[in-house]
Amino acid sequence: MSAIPETVNTSKAALEAALRDCPLVAVLRWITPQEVEDVTEILVDAGFRFIEVPLNSPDPFNSIERIANRFGGEALIGAGTVMTPVDVTRVRDVGGRLIVMPHADLSVVRAANTQDMACFPGVVTPTEAFAALEAGADGLKIFPAEAISPAILKAWRAVFAPRIPLLPTGGIKAEAMPDWIKAGASGFGIGGNLYRPGLSLDDIKASAVAFVSAWRAAQSLDEAVVSEGAP
Repeated sequence: MSAIPETVNTSKAALEAALRDCPLVAVLRWITPQEVEDVTEILVDAGFRFIEVPLNSPDPFNSIERIANRFGGEALIGAGTVMTPVDVTRVRDVGGRLIVMPHADLSVVRAANTQDMACFPGVVTPTEAFAALEAGADGLKIFPAEAISPAILKAWRAVFAPRIPLLPTGGIKAEAMPDWIKAGASGFGIGGNLYRPGLSLDDIKASAVAFVSAWRAAQSLDEAVVSEGAP
């Protein structure tokens, strides 16, 4: 397991470590402060290194502060559904280092970049994507993934450098991950198929283990294919 640097001014180094270890973003929409620590513990133990609390959840800054204080050395903790530069600062002030958005508001991207926070804006066209990268985005949340397909993502990957993280998000299931990975996905944002209100901790654990196992199995298969094709 890779160590994740804890201080805010090392967010970019933490991002690189988390992407190497397990580039799956757990989207905990509607989670409450009362349950967030137990759920996050399960996810981190399963291998997740990105934890996102959307800002339309109940008391989200309280939740972010709790898990940033407890798990900030093991995962990159932050917020999703970030809509304004002011909210970027609020996330930073409670210890968050990750900003995820459903859209590509360049003012939010610039605010995150200026404050050395990892930022993944939501995009669904190459035009949005290139503009977001120019503004300082660290990677791209392909959202909603249901609006495109692995074939479309493959076309995107032909024009986006391999070093640029592309993370399909929305409706992702463990069994669908290999096709996306073959098309060039760098990781995934995972929401309702991982966590939703009312799920038991045992159910969340089972889903978390299934997603991480699917990711690692796909990576092992890809490495084997590359090895077999080597001269």
